[in-house]
Parts: sequence; structure tokens; C-alpha cells
Amino acid sequence: MSGTEGGGEDRGGRSAGDGSGRTPAGSLAHRVPDLGALELLLAVARLGSLGGAARELGISQPAASSRVRSMERQLGVALVDRSPRGSRLTDAGGLVTDWARPIVAAAEAFDAGAQALRDRRDSRLRVAASMTIAEYLLPGWLLALRLQRPDTAVSLLAGNSATVAERLLGDEADLGFVEGLSVPTGLGSTVVARDRLIVVTAPGHPWTRRRHPLAARELAATPLILREEGSGTRQVLDAALGGLARPLIELSSTTAVKAAAVGGAGPAVLSELALGEELAVRRLVRVPVADVSLARDLRAVWPTGHRPTGPARQLLSLTRG
Repeated sequence: MSGTEGGGEDRGGRSAGDGSGRTPAGSLAHRVPDLGALELLLAVARLGSLGGAARELGISQPAASSRVRSMERQLGVALVDRSPRGSRLTDAGGLVTDWARPIVAAAEAFDAGAQALRDRRDSRLRVAASMTIAEYLLPGWLLALRLQRPDTAVSLLAGNSATVAERLLGDEADLGFVEGLSVPTGLGSTVVARDRLIVVTAPGHPWTRRRHPLAARELAATPLILREEGSGTRQVLDAALGGLARPLIELSSTTAVKAAAVGGAGPAVLSELALGEELAVRRLVRVPVADVSLARDLRAVWPTGHRPTGPARQLLSLTRG
């Protein structure tokens, strides 16, 4: 006998067997055929043909033959007799088939349960988004998602960036979008769009008659119509200018800030995404600013270590499109 048969030792000096055909104890996965092999054996028993079993499972006949041989080596017994008339299970193969049926049935039940969990997850999507993204970007993304997932019910929770973080960390949302200067603690993120803040006023404001751009220090010293503290717009502006004067008016939505500016209450700083129509018809006028960058990243966010899955993952992919 060779050195690894009938109770010999492997190169490390470990026993390779006890002469009875039994293999040493180890991981169950190494001692029990996988589900694909057991499914194949059941198909051979039912159809009486290895080729027919291969076709039913969508694999080639050589692959099926190789899988049977591998299973026979693993178990140490012959399972299938092959002949020109077809394939017949040996007595050992018949026993293994009987044992395989409840295993495969249990796996099918497991798969059905897992699919039910996925279906329940995929039946709803909770999105939390800061105001600018919720108003000007998400509608298009959600419409595209609905075309792909018409059965997924979507709920949208709009608020400032701080509120979005609270919703995600409190398991009240599956995916969030923020527009602040940095990623809130405890969240992972990816950039989905870029934006700029711009200074606007009603047409009659003195700033619209300036011959030179507004200095950053003058903007910082001027009371402005602003979003509330905690909003991404406010954070970015404050950081870019190194501080702000006391707000002229403080409002909780982009739409409200625009309405106040259009009404002549004073200058405002808003997302370029939100101002297309107002600038086009000159309800508001853009005021250039020198020596300061008001660009910002818009991000998708989720709890650290829990990347989006299901419809949340699909929505994230649509933002990148």
C-alpha cells in the first residue's frame, strides 16, 4: 500500500485513517456533500440518466460526471453505475439518496424563508434627506426607482442634515442624504452630487448694482436670510466665511428662504439647484462673491458598517447614474 492508505501517515505524521474507511473528524462541510451534489444525485435517481439530470440542473454532462466522482471520493463508496442504457444507483447510492431528500427539502424551506425576509425588506424603503436634496434631486431619483421597483413603498423624511443623522442612527431610515460640510459621526458615506451656494437678492437690492464682486468679509458681516442651525447650507456658509452675522431671518426650509428673498426681505444664500427658475425669470438676482469658495458635496449616508441593501442599494446606484 502507499503511505497514505490503510492506516498510513501523511507527511506531517498524522493518521490518515484507521483501516475502516472512516476519515478523521473535522468540519462537517468537508465530510458531507454540498447541496448541488445532493440535488444531482436526486435527479439521477428520479430520471435514471446522468445526462438528463445534468440538463435539468443546467450543467454539462462532463460537469455532472465530475461532481458524482467527487462525491463518491468524498464518501468513499460508489453511488452510480453508468452504462450505455443509463445510470442506476448502487445500493449505497440508494441509501444516500434517501438521506439526501430531507436535507434538500430543509434547504428549500430555508431558501423560501430567506426569500420571504428579502421580500419583506424590499417591500418598503425609508429615506431621510436634507431639504435641498429632498426638494430638488430626490423626486427624479425616486421616480426612476419606481419604474424599476413598482411594488416598493417609499417614505421620505425631510429635515436638516442633523435630523437625517438622527433618523439613520435611530433605525428610522434605511438611507439618508446630507449636504453638510462633513459626514455626521457614526455614518458611512459616498458623494452623489456636487453643488454650489450662491448669494441672491430681489432685483431692487443695492447689491445688484455693484460693479465689483461682493467681498467675503462684507457678506460675513451682513445679516442674511438663513436656514436654521443644523442645516447643511448653514454649516457650509459659516465654515467658508469663518463666522456669520446674526441672521436677518432664520427659516427652516429652502422654499421659505426663497420666498422671503423674492419678497425683498434681504439677501439670502441658497443652493444653485434650488434657484434655476427664480434666476431665469429674474425674481432673484445672483450676486458674485470674491475670495471664497461655496462649493459643497452632496452625500448619501448610512450607519457605519451597514452598507445599503435591496431597494436602498438600488436607489444609491440611481443617484450615480
